[in-house]
Amino acid sequence: MAEEMNMMEFFKQRMHDQQMDRLERYRVLNRFAKKGEILFTGSSLMEQFPIDELLMSNGMTQVIYNRGVGGFTTTDMLDHMEEMVFGTVPSRIFINIGTNDIGSPDYRLDALMENYEKILVRTKERLPKVQITLMAYYPVNEVDKVPDNEWGAHMFDTRTNANIAIANAAVKELAEKLGCRFIDVNDGLRDENGRLKAEFTIEGIHMYANGYQVVLENLKKYL
Repeated sequence: MAEEMNMMEFFKQRMHDQQMDRLERYRVLNRFAKKGEILFTGSSLMEQFPIDELLMSNGMTQVIYNRGVGGFTTTDMLDHMEEMVFGTVPSRIFINIGTNDIGSPDYRLDALMENYEKILVRTKERLPKVQITLMAYYPVNEVDKVPDNEWGAHMFDTRTNANIAIANAAVKELAEKLGCRFIDVNDGLRDENGRLKAEFTIEGIHMYANGYQVVLENLKKYL
């Protein structure tokens, strides 16, 4: 048991170090960002969006900066708004943040929405002319590719499609309250049972490029 705990602490520290490295890279990149372009930001589901390659593959010319950080919650994002939101001085922002909140053992919808609202209020205060779009959380699928480790054992304790649907409804309501746009980008991602299609997912949560191509199709008219 002690050895297992030490391994967990090792991986937590490693993830933290990777996150801090990612943020430092963003600080430097932001110095070269062209102002007034599009920003994608959020957690790993945004970080892993291969938007540059998909834009080229689809013959699209938009400039989109990706400032997602894997493993981040809304609390983490609130602590790093400069790197993740303000640094590129965007004209349009697409946000996907909160799935790690939903996946936390102490998950509470009201706490998620409270933090999400703080993110949006701070963004509107700092960038009053920016257009903000909140993206729906993607469905999940308890496929047989779930990692055989502590994280895999608890991946779907609270990160369920039922909780995701409730959170999406709350995010949509929050968007309406604050004058933002909400987009359900999940059309085409779900199987006949409402789960993320198995061919799209790496381990039940994160997606391959074919899944992101579906998301891009649902986003095209907004970009």
